[in-house]
Amino acid sequence: MSTRRSPGPAGWTRPAAIVGRVRRAWVRGDLLRSRAQGTAFAPIDMPLRAPSGAELTEHLEEARRWAAEIERASDGGRSFEVLSGVVGGKRLGRSTIPVRVRIDSEAQAWRLLGVAADVERFDELLRLSANAPAAQHWILAQPLKAIELFDEWPAMLAALDWLTWHRDSQLYLRQVDAPGVDTKFIERHRAVLAKILGVPGSAEAFRTALGFLGKPRLVRLRFDPSVLGLPPGITEATLRIDELASIRHAVSSLLIVENEITFLSAPVPEGGVVLWGRGYEARSSAALELFTDVAERGDAYYWGDLDTHGFAILSGVRSHLPGVRSVLMDRETLIAHAQRWGAESSPTNSALSGLTDAEAELYSDLVTDRLGRAVRLEQERIDWTWASRHLAEAGLADRPR
Repeated sequence: MSTRRSPGPAGWTRPAAIVGRVRRAWVRGDLLRSRAQGTAFAPIDMPLRAPSGAELTEHLEEARRWAAEIERASDGGRSFEVLSGVVGGKRLGRSTIPVRVRIDSEAQAWRLLGVAADVERFDELLRLSANAPAAQHWILAQPLKAIELFDEWPAMLAALDWLTWHRDSQLYLRQVDAPGVDTKFIERHRAVLAKILGVPGSAEAFRTALGFLGKPRLVRLRFDPSVLGLPPGITEATLRIDELASIRHAVSSLLIVENEITFLSAPVPEGGVVLWGRGYEARSSAALELFTDVAERGDAYYWGDLDTHGFAILSGVRSHLPGVRSVLMDRETLIAHAQRWGAESSPTNSALSGLTDAEAELYSDLVTDRLGRAVRLEQERIDWTWASRHLAEAGLADRPR
């Protein structure tokens, strides 16, 4: 018959375990929340893994040192009370040793953990936030995080006050003039400010939910000056989309181009506009919706790379401009430039609903590598004479100079 071997001194409760038990309640915030709510301190009673009678016989000196260690950690009862019990030994008789400890008061808990200064900071945070219930609620929910912000809390309250009073003001956050607060401060503490204010924490969502302005959306255009009522010498501009929308313009044609150099090189027809789509940004450009009438007439075109991502962008553009046509994104152009093909590093195979039958068939061939592995014809590798001819056939020839 086997007997269970005693773990010996290694299994006895050490002062660190006592501290750990109380610290878990501290880390959860339970102790500070109870204090703030005026709840009576709930005593913490902890049994000790103490030497058994057999272990006293085998490890008498270690047991004495262990008992002394527990007593020292109690700091004369100022950190916790030590409760003793009697353990019997066959050879040594009955001995009195620590068997449990008890923390009966906040004062003992603070001393045991060494957090008296933090408790004072917590009390002061609540006092400073007396007129900010939402801030107090957050302090109670996250007391240790709040204590970490103690030195900056007056500025936090100033920021909260300013953000609340200027909500939906359509100001820029750069215009903040609260004491000790600037845009860098708001960025650094945005997550906490968002929690207290009850808004999303990401930069864009935070700003939008509070009604502050963000960077204006811009669009870069080349154009026939007469379209925007500008002097003849002005043929290119980067404009705020909201301001472009306020300009009355009669556009005869629109060409959306993916590549910047091609954008700069493309012809501008009489009454026409060339828009730099900037790759995937074209799919979400609010500027596109300003040209809905042009697309409905069939005079809006998209010219992108002849690869899977080019067709993905085209499909996305059509979600804004359903009538937009593609140009130089056809099978004839691709085959004619076979010597200039490259390879896509990471093709897409997404299902695209915004393609014509011919475009969808070519896209499928690219996805399935029917024409070759990851075939790609970049926009800027198309022969310029070829490109100019096809643009002219689409009614996109350069205007007379």
